[in-house]
Amino acid sequence: MAGNTSSTSSCPAAMKATSNGLFQGDNPLDFSLPLAILQICLVVALTRILAFLLRPLRQPRVIAEIVGGILLGPSALGRNSKYLNAIFPSRSLTVLDTLANLGLLFFLFLVGLELDPKSLRRTGKKALSIAFAGISLPFALGIGTSFALRSTVSKGVSEAPFLVFMGVALSITAFPVLARILAELKLLTTDVGRMAMSAAAVNDVAAWILLALAIALSGSDHSPLVTLWVFLCGSGFVLCCIFVAPPIFRWMAQRCPEGEPVEELYVCATLAAVLAAGFITDAIGIHALFGAFVIGVLVPKEGPFAGALVEKVEDLVSGLFLPLYFVSSGLKTNIATIQGAQSWGLLVLVITTACLGKIVGTVTVSLLCRVPFQEALALGFLMNTKGLVELIVLNIGKDRKVLNDQTFAIMVLMAIFTTFITTPLVMTVYKPARRRSRVDYKYKTIERKNPNTQLRILTCFYSTRNIPTMINLIEASRGTDKREGLCVYAMHLMELSERSSAILMVHKARKNGLPFWNRGNPSDCDQVVVAFEAFRQLSRVSVRPMTAISPMPTIHEDICASAERKKVAMIILPYHKHQRWDGALETTRTDFRWVNKRVLDHAPCSVGIFVDRGLGGTTHVSASNVSSTITVLFFGGHDDCEALAYGSRMAEHPGISLTVIRLLPSPQISGEIVREGVKSSTRSIDEQILAEHKEKIPSNGSINYEERVVRNAAETMEIAKEFSQCNLFLVGRTPEGEVAAKLNVKSDCPELGPVGSMLTYPEFSTSASVLVVQQYNNNSPHAPLPSPLTSIKVAEVPQGDQESV
Repeated sequence: MAGNTSSTSSCPAAMKATSNGLFQGDNPLDFSLPLAILQICLVVALTRILAFLLRPLRQPRVIAEIVGGILLGPSALGRNSKYLNAIFPSRSLTVLDTLANLGLLFFLFLVGLELDPKSLRRTGKKALSIAFAGISLPFALGIGTSFALRSTVSKGVSEAPFLVFMGVALSITAFPVLARILAELKLLTTDVGRMAMSAAAVNDVAAWILLALAIALSGSDHSPLVTLWVFLCGSGFVLCCIFVAPPIFRWMAQRCPEGEPVEELYVCATLAAVLAAGFITDAIGIHALFGAFVIGVLVPKEGPFAGALVEKVEDLVSGLFLPLYFVSSGLKTNIATIQGAQSWGLLVLVITTACLGKIVGTVTVSLLCRVPFQEALALGFLMNTKGLVELIVLNIGKDRKVLNDQTFAIMVLMAIFTTFITTPLVMTVYKPARRRSRVDYKYKTIERKNPNTQLRILTCFYSTRNIPTMINLIEASRGTDKREGLCVYAMHLMELSERSSAILMVHKARKNGLPFWNRGNPSDCDQVVVAFEAFRQLSRVSVRPMTAISPMPTIHEDICASAERKKVAMIILPYHKHQRWDGALETTRTDFRWVNKRVLDHAPCSVGIFVDRGLGGTTHVSASNVSSTITVLFFGGHDDCEALAYGSRMAEHPGISLTVIRLLPSPQISGEIVREGVKSSTRSIDEQILAEHKEKIPSNGSINYEERVVRNAAETMEIAKEFSQCNLFLVGRTPEGEVAAKLNVKSDCPELGPVGSMLTYPEFSTSASVLVVQQYNNNSPHAPLPSPLTSIKVAEVPQGDQESV
């Protein structure tokens, strides 16, 4: 009985899945399902709070997740035995580890989806050299460090597996985390970003191969032949997948046309294949993660199939299940085991060795490849990034008894420290903004003395919904043959979120084959490119598609910097509301509004906010079929003059007629304005502009000029309603003069100004689109842009006749 009792106390009873509820005397924390739910909620809440707190430091979310896991473990909250036994009892760890590894299995499948092995062959020699140096020197120093650890805190561990695990742990560069840091620093499409991503991708593949070798070695307790069998079987599995899986996946992808939903059968079959591959590699002895990663790599990247898989899996895995892996790791990490001068000295040694190997190796080879010293140093710091892959290596080593508690804690702290310092160090040593003076150019407005000079416009859009009307607006803006022409930069604005698929989106948009996307294969973004390319060939307009990828709070920096670099005269932004089927305007996304406001504040040129009510319909109207009426409501001031200049250019199109309505104050309003002391200093400028405009009115009747006298705001609205059947209203954002001063228009959208707000009132019934114009002014009170690392993350689709970004 004594033996049975002792046996029972050492092996806790298995937990039942569900409870009968509190009212029947059951504690939910004694059952696996409610306890797992609580654990998931706790870790998600804590990691999100930490990520929010670390956001000002521009740290990747993986830092918050690793630290959150450690805080929930025995290093912090776990010191309280009541908490640990209630929330993370030992009998619940099997369920916790199973859920965590299941989430990790599908996450590694997503990581594999980001990689295209065909593009490895296009990796340049420079990137390959940097990757080789970034692996070999840290690996050698890791082996050297392992001797110091084995003689002190890791006595008794198997020599060969320990050497390989230490070498792999120090030589890893976390590809997804590096991409996130480059995105935060807006370096993804710079030379440094491309080099770092390419080298990290090669490093990532090499690290997985070395990790497979380390796992095979760690299981050789019985005979050296076991290691050989594991390695051969793993190689055979990979070769079998290479020959069998791609044809099946290509067949599935071909049956998933663009614009159509992917059949559920194909998604389920692929996810089942991921689980089956994980089972096989686990049975071989090289961990289930490898099977999932291999399947992800072999899925074809072209077409909607890969994107559908990401959509189905990503949010659930990354949001709920993957954080459990960080808790599982944190429960194994006890920083209290690092005690005494010797242990802390070993921590310093490991951190120094890890940083020295990566940075010195990368910088040395970069300098030999004639990379400037500042960029080489930035590459060295970037390649020193650790993350989830590092944590996977350490956890596998811990589970295989290759790393003990103290060594594991030392290595986890090393991973946190090296990743944490990456962003501040890169921002310190690599600041292209300091080397690059602000671009100054002549034509920052549409209004200019010589109207025959080339007009450059930057049009922005978020989705394909904006494209037809944007193209119709461009068609109307192209002017006459005598001009130098119109050059349009069509910028696709794409949000860079915390999701892993955002990195996949970055690769697609870069269009340069580095690191992992085929230039020749069609992608979702190509629909945009094809639309503008077709318009470019059918018209005399030079259209150059671009892509800006940033978090929404900073995407205005990309827009403004691109406008300045391309020397454009106007930025045209879509309004944050779209038209519903019943004609009402409905908010598309509130973030778009704040983007518009920031661009208005910081733009280096004129800005237009385009309220789209279907200008020209939902398809592109060819030049010969254009028949549009444009109305300019002229009150006075710089913005109205800019709107008039734009309207005059549009009127040169043979299919467009322009009506200019100048709103003059009645004697009653003029008397009130004088009594109230409102200035009218811009009146003489307005008179001069209008006089020049009248001189240019052609005899063919394409431009009409009218003057209307109004007594109040109500009459102003009535006059606007008279022209509500036109196709487009052109108005200034900040009208000046006596009539404008009497417009008491209340609006929750000040970026449209009083006239634009009036034209978008629900009570103002019209099908006309509205373009609200703000003219650039050197003396504008608008705040200048902050000075970030201004290598703005904008990818431009290559064309033979355009300059590179």
